[in-house]
Amino acid sequence: MKTKAVRLYGKEDLRLEEFELPGIKDNEILAKIVSDSICMSSYKAQKQGADHKRVPADIAVNPVMIGHEFCGEIIEVGNKWKDQFKPGQQYSIQPALNYKGSLDAPGYSYQYVGGAATYVIMPNEVMELGCLLPYKSDAYFIGSLAEPMSCIAGAMHASFHVEQGTYVHEMGIKEGGVMAILAGAGPMGLGMIDYTLNCDRRPSLLIITDVDDVKLERAASIYTVEEAASKGVKLIYVNTGTVEDSVSYLLDISEGKAFDDVFVMVPVHQVIEQGDRILNRGGCLNFFAGPTDNNFTSSLNLYDVHYEGHHLIGTSGGNTDDMREVLDMMADGVINPVALITHIGGLDSVVETTKTLPEIPGGKKLMYTQISLPLTALDDFSEEGKNNPLFAGLADIIAKTNNLWSPEAEEFLLKYAKNM
Repeated sequence: MKTKAVRLYGKEDLRLEEFELPGIKDNEILAKIVSDSICMSSYKAQKQGADHKRVPADIAVNPVMIGHEFCGEIIEVGNKWKDQFKPGQQYSIQPALNYKGSLDAPGYSYQYVGGAATYVIMPNEVMELGCLLPYKSDAYFIGSLAEPMSCIAGAMHASFHVEQGTYVHEMGIKEGGVMAILAGAGPMGLGMIDYTLNCDRRPSLLIITDVDDVKLERAASIYTVEEAASKGVKLIYVNTGTVEDSVSYLLDISEGKAFDDVFVMVPVHQVIEQGDRILNRGGCLNFFAGPTDNNFTSSLNLYDVHYEGHHLIGTSGGNTDDMREVLDMMADGVINPVALITHIGGLDSVVETTKTLPEIPGGKKLMYTQISLPLTALDDFSEEGKNNPLFAGLADIIAKTNNLWSPEAEEFLLKYAKNM
């Protein structure tokens, strides 16, 4: 079967190509990709090429497919997996396989599986490790958002606190504590707000910071102070770019209480150090953002590490249990991370979007790989619709959902957009 896919050949060398997939083996599965959201990790992989920890050294001759936040439909199942999987099933995937200690992952390391493609071959280890996850939904994009949301769930689960005088780690954010998401009005910050307000361990006070009023206003319109209050959480949005001493300001608005859990969403020295300085005794600082510089360092107060029990953790991705958790939460309507999506596009816009991702404002760029479509912001649908009936129809649909992407919009798009 022929596939079209974006493949990585070297540093900043991405190519959209059509080629023949080999026939599947008895322990493999042929799958169709429907949607793939672009992660900053894909930008980093194309930027670093073979220097990236997950990218093989021989990509110049054996290029890999990119994209790891994907979902779609199973097409053909090898004999080994016929009792577990069936053609026609919807699936999502946990790309962090950790297979036999290897960092290899779909979207970074494999020739025949990655999200920026029309059809792929799932290797045996994906199923063997339980990382191919069937699910049922009226929208494919839910499956694409499962991976980023699993990263958030994993980060929340990885936080820990130790009662003074003991050595028992109590896992998870401090229930009823004080929590901050620094630089938290971006796409992953929005997902973390959604998860925090709806998970089984909630802070009593949650402060979201950013330096962009537009992003903060959008976040506040989606995850409102009133909604948070109804769930027992006092939610405050703060532009720290407008205050002279952000540390003192944050400690003031938290009523003098230092922070039990702090999540740093950008690899910026000032934000990391800000997070360190607002920590409570025994507080946990999660450096959530992944830097592109493999020599990235920052300053921490080691006096407070020693005497105040401050601890630093970093999480990169979630595990399969996290994926199952967020898929169930989305299926049950407990979380609805659709606010992460600010742009849509087709397979033919993946290369340019991935290469310029840090320069494109907004949140998640959701790519539908079976169609041809320029990357377009949801906010631009009305303007684009003046000359394009596809966008006119989409504008009318999302107007019903506070200008957010929806299952109805996806169905309309897949029905009327130009096929690849």
